[in-house]
Amino acid sequence: MKTKFAFTLFILSALFTQAQKGKQTLDSVIVTSTRIDLPFKENSRTIDIISSEDIKNSATNNIADLLQQVAGVDIRRRGTAGSQADLYIRGGSFDQTLLLIDGIKMDDAQTGHHTMNAALPIEVIERIEIIKGPAARVFGQNAFTGAINIVTKKNLNNSVSLNMETGSFGQLNGSVTVGTELENSSHIIHIGKLTSEGYRNNSDYDNSNYFIKSVFNKKEQPIEMIATFFDRNFGAENFYTTNPTFNEYEETQNSLIAFTTTFNNNKLKIKPRVYWKRNQDMFLLRRDEPSFFRNFHVTDKMGAEVNASYTSKAGVTGFGVDVSKIYIRSNNLGNRNRFMANMFLEHRFKLLNDKLDVTPGIAVTYFSDFKFHAFPGIDVGYKLTNNFKLYGNAGYTYRIPTYTDLFYSDPATIGNANLEPEEALSGELGAKYITPKFTGGFAFFYRDASKLIDYVKEVDTDPFMATNLRDLYTKGFEVNTSYNFKINNLNQNLSVGYVFLEDEVADLNLNFSRYSINSLKHHFTSRLSTQLVKNINFNVIYKHAERTEGLSYNVWDTSIVLTSKLFEFTAMASNIFDAEYIETGFVPMPPSNVLFGLRYNF
Repeated sequence: MKTKFAFTLFILSALFTQAQKGKQTLDSVIVTSTRIDLPFKENSRTIDIISSEDIKNSATNNIADLLQQVAGVDIRRRGTAGSQADLYIRGGSFDQTLLLIDGIKMDDAQTGHHTMNAALPIEVIERIEIIKGPAARVFGQNAFTGAINIVTKKNLNNSVSLNMETGSFGQLNGSVTVGTELENSSHIIHIGKLTSEGYRNNSDYDNSNYFIKSVFNKKEQPIEMIATFFDRNFGAENFYTTNPTFNEYEETQNSLIAFTTTFNNNKLKIKPRVYWKRNQDMFLLRRDEPSFFRNFHVTDKMGAEVNASYTSKAGVTGFGVDVSKIYIRSNNLGNRNRFMANMFLEHRFKLLNDKLDVTPGIAVTYFSDFKFHAFPGIDVGYKLTNNFKLYGNAGYTYRIPTYTDLFYSDPATIGNANLEPEEALSGELGAKYITPKFTGGFAFFYRDASKLIDYVKEVDTDPFMATNLRDLYTKGFEVNTSYNFKINNLNQNLSVGYVFLEDEVADLNLNFSRYSINSLKHHFTSRLSTQLVKNINFNVIYKHAERTEGLSYNVWDTSIVLTSKLFEFTAMASNIFDAEYIETGFVPMPPSNVLFGLRYNF
């Protein structure tokens, strides 16, 4: 009944609306996550854009909660404030989705559980680009089902913003964001602290965020630097077990430093970059008894890449090379290293008076422990009018096993050093219509995957072992709509999204399997952002989820934002009707709660 209600509401809303994006219209956005920079409306893929205006109206204060408002993106949280969350797109696993920051790949060789450790504070984000479908041709492995690129703000001029928040569960948050413009450089600095007593036993957290973005040598050859450090310490009650005698605890640290510059003339654009990324994870099965069971891992990734595009009469050619070295030191996984090299090539042809675009491409990757692999793919688009476009794409994609898949060991789990990469052939057909007021799109998609990794056993007393044995065929469709309009000359927006997904799993004929397929079969999201008077915005967000195993839930969030020249007051209420639900594992999500914030800008 709930699903029928959600779907009916979607159909009624879709008659009037489409993929919302605030004051910045989509046709003015340049998607930068690929080697060929293209306006949003020119791309022949399913891409969602979350603008800074959307973030402001989202009734959230972290990326994990924000991404939950995008249909087709499944964020499975084990707590609040983004302390531990897994990222899924179109039914893929948390190991099959890639996160990028300004195009820098933030994959973690230990486990995809750490992907969201790199998520930035929302104060420094300009927009988020969500690429759905096969993306290995553009980014390499780990973009099995899609990728998310966080684009940081270019500058904040000369400004200081102080923010304080307090609310339910003893939440107390504070941050300062500073922007400065000097004669030959510019800088953005953010420092934030988020704490809470927790909404249930052993769910407290103490998180710190540090971010710096600087541009040096602005007058000649600008060099951009990004440096981040995120420290998260949190109670992990029943995150991985159901044993009532355990009192689990986890600490993670994630850091990045990268330097980028761009050489550009009329035809050729070259963008070299060097970076170093680190993730550190410490897990205790008993918080007050570290010697009982402790996992400690440190993963370093050092890389260099050069991306380029060349424009000629034949079209635009994108190409690139990146190399990286990964080291892991672990008391469980051992001390290991891996060398990776990726080569990318694609070319965009425009035919039939520029109405038809065809972009074939290929990525070739070498892994020191998995040798060579190739990801061919193609995008095709046809522009019926300046605002309406049909498109389709297909590509081969795969994922190499994580070090956890390969080598992890505890009394209940054994890795498998003989695992092979997961493989899939994916594609989609869709259409999008874009105007400043009305945006709409739909897509039909499929993914035929094989050699998927599961943990299985034949005898109850045996440990689970990682094995390549699942074949999975996924198909579905999605619709996104958004409508910008005015009432009494005040800005209003209504956005709606819906995704239907169906998995067909080959029969395993096994006695015990750890990973059941539990995708979002129905995923409905909507948001109304209304300007009540000139300086007051009211936002209502509704999310309906029904999973493959039958669990369904409805969650309503709301916020009000009052702005003046120097101050901004926010009041956010989450899960306002107190829904009881679980997103993953055994962890119940928070009951109804509120958060009040005051920001001072000068």
